[in-house]
Amino acid sequence: MFNNFRGLFLILLLASPVAHGGELDAQAIDAFITEMVEEHNFDKQALAETLKQAKRSDRILKAMSRPAEKAKPWYEYQKHFLTRDRINAGIKFWNLNADTLVQATEVYGVPAEIIVAIIGVETAYGRIVGSDRVVDALATLAFHYPKKNAKRMAYFRTQLTHLFLMSREQNLNPLSLSGSYAGAMGIPQFMPESYRKFAVDFNNDGERNIWQDRIDAIGSVANYLKAHGWDRDKSIVVAAVVDSTDVQGLLSESVKPHRSISEFSRLGINANDETGDALAALFTLEGEVAPEYWLALNNFYVIMRYNPRTKYAMAVVKLAQAIRDARMRTMS
Repeated sequence: MFNNFRGLFLILLLASPVAHGGELDAQAIDAFITEMVEEHNFDKQALAETLKQAKRSDRILKAMSRPAEKAKPWYEYQKHFLTRDRINAGIKFWNLNADTLVQATEVYGVPAEIIVAIIGVETAYGRIVGSDRVVDALATLAFHYPKKNAKRMAYFRTQLTHLFLMSREQNLNPLSLSGSYAGAMGIPQFMPESYRKFAVDFNNDGERNIWQDRIDAIGSVANYLKAHGWDRDKSIVVAAVVDSTDVQGLLSESVKPHRSISEFSRLGINANDETGDALAALFTLEGEVAPEYWLALNNFYVIMRYNPRTKYAMAVVKLAQAIRDARMRTMS
């Protein structure tokens, strides 16, 4: 059913083995195979042979139970990303790909520093892309998600479907793809569905190679953000100054902008450097001494479509600013 990788994907054949925790749910696998045959015209026997080689990973289940975004407060979480080494590596990555980043900004409207920072946070600029076998990760989470969370199981089942569709479309062997413990792949850490929808052949060589091609990875990140509503030349997030107002009822977990900044001002929440009727959402982060309050604008919400955690999005913003400012100093 599946042919070997094309040459540019051969490096992925060396995916590291997963710490196995036993067999996958056979009944769930059978139901998945039946659906793939009926809805997507897969060969039943070939698909069964492939999934027979997939394994459940207890290590992945343990990691998913305690992601860093939840486990660490903001003032600790940010220290992992706002390091001198990561900032300097970001400058190097920017300089190495300067022309591509200029082109991506022109085409998609996303600032170079945001593209660089996302890749920096996700994979340390392509250096740490994950060594779990993607089919193991997705099958484990689709059929054995911690506490049998139905919503999350459905999400990863969908991603497993997209993995096989992607593999068929791109002539890839799904057993040979490696990625994160959540099944994210390549330099920008795209899930299979995101790859199918948003990966682009930015260098026009006929391949959408987010695994090894920095040009395609940069274009794909920019395309993803643009497709999710990035506003060209608009602000991302601004610090909020809160008076004695009780803000609990005004805080937003999703940070989808829904209230104008001028209205926030009338409610006692001010943004010194942002006025007018731009829509925003109020959120808070754990400061080392006191809570931090921020107003998220549309572009912050767009970054959270990449990863739905405020700490993740803020780490991207802070790293982007640090890389941009440090690079400008080296050029002055």
